Order: sequence, then structure tokens, then C-alpha cells
Amino acid sequence: MSVKEYAELDGLALGEMVTKGDVSATELADEAINRIEKHNPTLNAVVTKLYDIGRQAAENPVDGPFKGVPFLLKDIMGDLAGVETRSGSRFMSGVPAMQDSTLTARFKAAGVSILGKTNVPEFGLLPTTESALYGAARNPWNIEHSTGGSSGGSGAAVAAGIVPLAHANDGGGSIRIPAACCGLVGLKPTRARNPLGPVLGDVMGGLISEHVVSRSVRDSAAMLDCTEGPEPGDPYFAPPKERPYLEEVSRDPGKLRIAFSTKDLEGKSLDPECVKAIETTAKLLSDLGHTIEEAAPAIPMEMLSEAFMAVWAAGLAAGIDAFAGATGQTPSDNELEGLTWGLYQAGKEVTASQYQHALGGFQMLGREMARFHATYDLWMTTTLGAPPIELGSIDIGNRNAAEAFAPVIDYVPFTAIENATGQPAISLPLHWSDAGLPVGVMFAAAFGEEGLLYRLAGQLEQAKPWAGKHPTIWN
Repeated sequence: MSVKEYAELDGLALGEMVTKGDVSATELADEAINRIEKHNPTLNAVVTKLYDIGRQAAENPVDGPFKGVPFLLKDIMGDLAGVETRSGSRFMSGVPAMQDSTLTARFKAAGVSILGKTNVPEFGLLPTTESALYGAARNPWNIEHSTGGSSGGSGAAVAAGIVPLAHANDGGGSIRIPAACCGLVGLKPTRARNPLGPVLGDVMGGLISEHVVSRSVRDSAAMLDCTEGPEPGDPYFAPPKERPYLEEVSRDPGKLRIAFSTKDLEGKSLDPECVKAIETTAKLLSDLGHTIEEAAPAIPMEMLSEAFMAVWAAGLAAGIDAFAGATGQTPSDNELEGLTWGLYQAGKEVTASQYQHALGGFQMLGREMARFHATYDLWMTTTLGAPPIELGSIDIGNRNAAEAFAPVIDYVPFTAIENATGQPAISLPLHWSDAGLPVGVMFAAAFGEEGLLYRLAGQLEQAKPWAGKHPTIWN
């Protein structure tokens, strides 16, 4: 296999080659390892190297659709037995996972060879991947800019051609934001589409969803086929899919009614590059036969922000305290970043009444979005309010969250909505700025409608292909 051929193929194509005997899984593992060694000093995408584990898996690969395909786990919730999950924090050390998470087990059953873990901000709190423990992950399109967060290490590794797809999760945009920043496909599934076991039932009141970032739509769909579905003991689960998601990618989406927004929900204009991305995509969709209208749901952003921060901060505090209780440690500001410490303290002040009120607010938002999708099949926005920010824009040492996030307050105007309501949404690489930075376009669908998102994504991938667009750091 040539160096170029490895990076040009998606995961399904590589898995098919292994199945046919055209290449060995060990050869693929070596190709990926070579690229980690080549690019990681610049990108800082991979923070834990698991080459021996990956090579051992590649010697006898599991016969799945991604047989022998190199893969990376995220250093948040990417539990692999015997390996630490640090969540990007100095505090979370010395406790290897006792067992694989259910999702890791399902990734393995899909056939992948796990070669490492990827960079994250501390506890996944930021829309950029920068931490005191690991340092910043750098965007292969421009290393002075952010990869997005919190799955930014995964985004950088996939965008640079190190692996074709990698684990990601999303509590406020953390699959879709790195996809947008790195020019990738990133689907946040419906709440509980992928399980969080074997220990957890849900995380942060259902805000968290698990999946991957990938270069092709079909890799995203095929991996969701491999991982979705409830496990015994789940507190709730997503509606059953109508057919395999991989089949949806090549199905005609029909004539859809799609709403679009070029302003945030408080009426503020997005960055001109984001407006351009929406306008050009709207024209493309119209040319494809869809009905396009400017419209937005009636979402009270102040209520969403207050509810989200209550659940997010309380969930952070609960997670830190759970680890502290299990290990006998005491959380301190010496081991937690300033921003994390401030949010931890705020989370400990959230009352049970406030928490329940916040969850009730999420449910009200879910009702509003259901009404909106009774009229519109999809809602189109850009994933972010601007192209990828420069590294260092957020002061992770500032204990005042409002001050720390102030420089990027308009940067993430949409993604948290789908976490609060549980809906699926997908970011697609449909635009690049004049400066050569990716701008993701996001589509949100009604609860349980990943199939619809994959049908449209497949159509757009054919109509405006992105496979040939590569960053400066590539292959």
C-alpha cells in the first residue's frame, strides 16, 4: 500500500481491503503509527500512545466492517481496560480503567485497532482543546488556530490523515465543533442512541452523546450501525432505526422543507464567512429540489443558558467528587485549572430544586423543537458563529467562567440546543473561509431522525464533494 493510498481511503474501504487480503491490519497499524510519529510533534493530537495494544489487535483483527482499521479513543469516557482515562486533568491520575466501556467494546467488535487516546480540554469544558496537562491541540489547516473542543485531538488526527475516523463525544457541541473546525463529518446522535454503560446510565441529565468524527459520511453511518442500541439497565433508549444507517447514505432524501438562520437566536449576525456558508448551501439545497425558508425556533436563550450551566456545573462537580470519593483524594485548585475550579465550586452550589428546574427547562425546549419540526424537516445553521478561533482565546486559568468565556461568547450559538433537547444534528464540511479555514454547516433533525440526516448528508457529499480537500498538514 502506498502512503497516499492509505490516507485517501475511508475506514470502510480500508476494512474491505483487509477482509479481501489486499493489505494486512498490521500494515495499516504501521501506516497510522508512522503518521502519529510524523505529525504529533506539531499537532499534539494523540496524548496516550497504545501501539502495543493496537498492534496486538491487528495481528488477529475482528471480522467487522472496520476490520483492522486504525482508530483512536478520546481521553474522555473512552475507557479501555488497564489504561487511564485522564479527561485532560492533572487530578485524574493513577486509576486505570477496570473494564472497557460498552462503546469501546462495540468499537472493538466493529474491527478497529486502537492505537492511542486523543487530546481534550480538562473535563471537556471548552470549545477548544487546550489544557494544562496536555497543552493545545493544533489545527492541521492552520496550527495557530483551534481544533475545536472537546474532541479536538480526534478532529486533528482524522483531518491530518492519521486515522480515517476516531472516537468523539458531545455534551454541548464536542463532536460537531471539532468537525466544523477541522473540515470533517460530525454527527451527534439522538440522546441514548449509543449507550454509556456498563457503569453509567446517562451523564449530565442526558446532555452527553457518544459517536465519532470521520472524513466520509458513510464511515459515520456505518460506525453508528455498529454501536447503536440499548444495553440492559439503560434508563431510557432512542427510538429504533428504520433501516441500517449505511443504507440511508445512498437513499434519496426526497423533497425536504429546510429552515435556515443567518443570525443567532438573539438576532445577532454571524461572521460573514458563516453567512456566506449558509447562503451558498441554501442555494445548493434549492438547486437539489428542497424548499428553503428563513426561519428559526422560538428558543429563549437566557433560559437555555441558565439551565445548561446549572446542569453542566453540577455534573462537573458530581464527576470530580465521585473520583475523589473512589480514590480518597481531595480536589484542590493546585490540580484543577482555574476555570474548572470555578465551575466546580459553582456546581456544588446548585440546589436540587434548581437542578430539577433546569431539566424541566430542557423538556420545554424539546417541546418547542418538536413543534418546529412539525413544519420543517431540518434546521440549517453554521455549527459555529465564526471560523476556528486562535489558540489562547480562552483563559483556562480564570476562575470566573463569565470572564473566561467572554471573548468567545458568540462563538458557539447553536450546538447546545440539541444537547438540551436530545435531538440529532450533523456538521458537514461545506465551506472554507477566504483564509483557508473550514466552516461547518449544521443540520438538526427531529428526535430519532438520524436516518434523515444521513440521507441529506449523502446527497450533499455527492453534490459538493470534500474528499479532495486536504489541510496543510496531511498524510
